[in-house]
Amino acid sequence: MKELIEVDIKKVLPSPTGCALCIGNKEKTFVIYVGPNEGAAILMTLEGIKKTRPLTHDLICNVFRGFGILVDYIVINDLKDNTFYARILLKEENDLGKNIVEIDGRPSDCIAIAKNFGSKIYVAKEIFERVEDISHLIDKQDDKEDDFDLFKDEIE
Repeated sequence: MKELIEVDIKKVLPSPTGCALCIGNKEKTFVIYVGPNEGAAILMTLEGIKKTRPLTHDLICNVFRGFGILVDYIVINDLKDNTFYARILLKEENDLGKNIVEIDGRPSDCIAIAKNFGSKIYVAKEIFERVEDISHLIDKQDDKEDDFDLFKDEIE
């Protein structure tokens, strides 16, 4: 099994092509670029924004809950040609026993579902060591919180 490092979403920022998910821990922060809809869905979940109708990620989470399936955790497990890959680990326990299923998914989808369940996010150590550290840029962005608030207001 690959060695995993726990990370979390530090910020969701607008980018020229959609949104930048700033992901990391105290050691390092890296970015995954996602589409505007995926970024908005993640931000709404993080901010606890109520939606009038369920988004696709909400529907998936509702189906999982309806069948007693929990999201154990997700792993950002690969990086090829500037594209990140992720896996979501689902756990179901009932009278018949315990079942664990691992499913391939886009990092944005896996993250949105994990945040909806309050599940942990991990990155494979080898990927974490390869990505560029943008912690210094995040620190600068903290000084520009007004930009973030404007973006947040736009999607609400």
